[in-house]
Amino acid sequence: MTPAFADPQSLSRPLHVVAADDLERWLEAAPPGLAVWARDNAFRAGLGDVLPLPGEGGVMAGALIGFGTAKTRARSRFGLSRAVTTLPAGDWHFEGLPPDHAAEAALGWLLAQYRFDRYKPSTRILPRLKCPAGVDEAQILAMAAGEYLTRDLINTPAQDMGPAELEAAFLALAGRFGAATQIVAGDALERDFPMVHAVGKGSDRAPRLMSLRWGQTGPSLTLVGKGVCFDTGGLNLKPSSGMQLMKKDMGGAATVMGLALMIMQLDLPIRLRVIVPAVENSVSGRSMRPKDILRSRKGLTVEVNDTDAEGRLVLGDALTWAAEENPELLVSMATLTGAARVAVGPDLAPYYTDDARLAAALEAGAATGADPVWRLPFHDAYESVIEPGIADLDNAPGFGFAGSITAALFLRRFADHPRYMHFDIYGHTPSDAPARPKGGVGQGARALLCALPDMLGL
Repeated sequence: MTPAFADPQSLSRPLHVVAADDLERWLEAAPPGLAVWARDNAFRAGLGDVLPLPGEGGVMAGALIGFGTAKTRARSRFGLSRAVTTLPAGDWHFEGLPPDHAAEAALGWLLAQYRFDRYKPSTRILPRLKCPAGVDEAQILAMAAGEYLTRDLINTPAQDMGPAELEAAFLALAGRFGAATQIVAGDALERDFPMVHAVGKGSDRAPRLMSLRWGQTGPSLTLVGKGVCFDTGGLNLKPSSGMQLMKKDMGGAATVMGLALMIMQLDLPIRLRVIVPAVENSVSGRSMRPKDILRSRKGLTVEVNDTDAEGRLVLGDALTWAAEENPELLVSMATLTGAARVAVGPDLAPYYTDDARLAAALEAGAATGADPVWRLPFHDAYESVIEPGIADLDNAPGFGFAGSITAALFLRRFADHPRYMHFDIYGHTPSDAPARPKGGVGQGARALLCALPDMLGL
């Protein structure tokens, strides 16, 4: 599906935005009949509450929507998007919406219209919104389109989203915008990207490494996304409960592809590269084993202490390849550790960088894009934890603490870049939330998009 606003010239019904702490004043100024209707229906203007307004002949003339209080708005993003599932089909426009909330409201409306209907088609027609005045319509549409792609990729079960299918989606994205692509597989992958090959060789769905290049001028940006299409844990097999969400283990790849769509659709003056290692971590006689020692593209050796810590292995080779061109900004995204979820929960995307200016730009971008992030440290004191002695690095140290940090330190060894950022995302909404139905979700992409002008001097 494609996100879209209503035609600005169409007839539309008003959606009156009323704050809870301003309700009485608003009702006193409203026509008497409307005020009586609101009071009789116990309208309290809670965030996202909708009260239809009757018109002549039983036709809905419009609606009131609660804006809540500053406290409730601070505790819930996209609260006005609840109207999408409440209002009837047709075109609507906001009235009385504060301008500084217009962009979030417009984005939330589009995100709330998303439906994953590949396996259960829906015939329901949802209400459309006119883009509010003063909102950058092109940017909001690009953000929503990128998020739709990310959600579609994550939500698709592994039976239909293995390495070959992820490659097909990658090539389709590149073809849409005229980007050049390169696919490395087979003997070339085993020779040049041995850790990607080692993780993927246990599956009968062959591993591969994909690269996309777009843009001829401007600063260079390289995005690397973890594309583990399903993760059994390998020989360190996950329990059944641990596999339930593992179709989302390619969420990093899905998110960088969604961000790439945003960048290309907006035609930003950037030389963009996207790298995705696509593998399935399966169990067979060919699977890598605990205590195997792998050689990496960078030349570093890695002891495999847990075959379920495979994401950092495929990213290690991909980051090495990315860093060889010394881009002006290098970013990796991955559904990497459970430790990140313990630290910040499912709603926040923790990120790492040694560059305070990048962090400041990202924090500002997160606020603009309604895409919360939280900085965690590349804590140098833990470097020794990932050094096993028998090899240069340990993919799963038995430290027992700071699992997200030690994983990030592992990746930094391969990125070896002063302007490197890593995101340890979750890629999943555990239960329905405003504009975020249960299932796959992008994290960090909108924050990065909004931060790129400051990060790259655009």
